[in-house]
Amino acid sequence: MSVRLYRDEDLGALQRMHAKQGFEYEFPNLNDPLFISKLVMEDCHGEPVMAGLARLTCETYLLIDPGVDSPRERYARLRRLGQAGEEHLRQCGLVDAHAWLPPRIAKRFGRRLSGLGWLRDDRWAPYCKRFA
Repeated sequence: MSVRLYRDEDLGALQRMHAKQGFEYEFPNLNDPLFISKLVMEDCHGEPVMAGLARLTCETYLLIDPGVDSPRERYARLRRLGQAGEEHLRQCGLVDAHAWLPPRIAKRFGRRLSGLGWLRDDRWAPYCKRFA
């Protein structure tokens, strides 16, 4: 078995693998430039049997001086900054952004984010691989 870069002729095999897995998400558009890594493992006959795909995404950070303004004014600033941030990220070609909230603020601040259109998505378990 060997690992190589994805080729256009692998598309059908990868689509079949995806369908057999039965996951509830659409097959990704592999022509999207956000897919920066597309590796295929092939069997001894050169047929794809596995693929590892990596798409760029965005982790967001929010820095706020909690001593400035009232909570209402800070929320208004957050709404305005969020709108500008979303537009800027779209211009950069990104299609989503993610935020990981510290447990001590997750419930209260999560409600604020929900009010701004963010979704809490617990359907999938997040994992992180840190490269040393």
